[in-house]
Amino acid sequence: MISAKKWRFKIEERSSVSNSRVLLTSILAILAALIIVGIFFQFYGVSAFKAYRLIFSGSLGSRFGLAEIVRRAIPLLLCGVGLTLAFRALFWNIGAEGQLLIGAVAATGIALFSKLPPFLLLPAMFLGGFIGGALWGIVPAFLKVILGINEVIATLMMNYMAIYLVEWLIHGPWKGPSARGFAYSDPFPPSAMLPTITGTRIHWPTLIIGLVISVLIYILIVHTKSGLEVRVMGENPEAARYAGINPLKVTLLVMLISGGLAGLAGVGEIAGIHQRLLGPTHISMGYGYTAVIVAWLARRNPLAVIFTSLFFALLITGGDVIKVSLGFPSQMINVFNGAILFFLIGSEFFLRYRISFIGRR
Repeated sequence: MISAKKWRFKIEERSSVSNSRVLLTSILAILAALIIVGIFFQFYGVSAFKAYRLIFSGSLGSRFGLAEIVRRAIPLLLCGVGLTLAFRALFWNIGAEGQLLIGAVAATGIALFSKLPPFLLLPAMFLGGFIGGALWGIVPAFLKVILGINEVIATLMMNYMAIYLVEWLIHGPWKGPSARGFAYSDPFPPSAMLPTITGTRIHWPTLIIGLVISVLIYILIVHTKSGLEVRVMGENPEAARYAGINPLKVTLLVMLISGGLAGLAGVGEIAGIHQRLLGPTHISMGYGYTAVIVAWLARRNPLAVIFTSLFFALLITGGDVIKVSLGFPSQMINVFNGAILFFLIGSEFFLRYRISFIGRR
């Protein structure tokens, strides 16, 4: 019971939360974040209504804008789906950015240095990218389960390790002979480049992979024994131990899949957009970090990630529009993401608890 000077309120824990309440609470959290970001626009002397009109009209009002939304949603979709699985098991994977970069490194190594026949090159790149991201992901899983090291710190630090690995490669052994004054690898052979939809940069094979995997991960979580173990471990770790569920096995499984999917996102970016290994900030615009918010907004539902990834891709594309049209700094999109994550986390209180008004003291 919490009492104010004149009014009294009672806070009770909810026994269950309906999907409609989750949806409404998420929408209100996003609206609150947009209002706060609108205040930042006012500081720059620009009406919030004008800025939001530019964001949505510039993103949704042209074929190019729509194509860019879909293109940028692809890595968010793959990383976000993997993170929903990790979060279901209460493993807070903040390392999708590094896992994406390692997937890109593995794909580049296969594209440039393998002697595979052309028809096997792209499948091998996707397989290598998945394995690279998965191996990068299971390291912090071992550290948490065996040594008790916090997974947030471990996955975050491994992001920086991946960044410096890419920088070392493009400045050192993998720097292309044709790179004059710039750091990047040689271009990929044509057989290592993903096809795109005509007139766009949408690498459709990766898009299809992302959509199919989101359905498969949903089936895994809801309809399989492994998915049940993941859910039980995430909802009640004590009950999972009494039920004989092996935490090491479950944690390795979710991080193998989560890291592998982020690695696939890296393959898509490197083979579908750039066709060579570039600097880390060129390969990924912070997709691994944004995917954390994508998964959180989806409430750990792999199917909902399809829609939340499109929403954040719209914000990223709109951020480019206001950067060009209004001269805003590129970091404004980070303000968007941070505000939305802040209000989403805050809204968890209203999902878990009910506040009842009692009356005057």
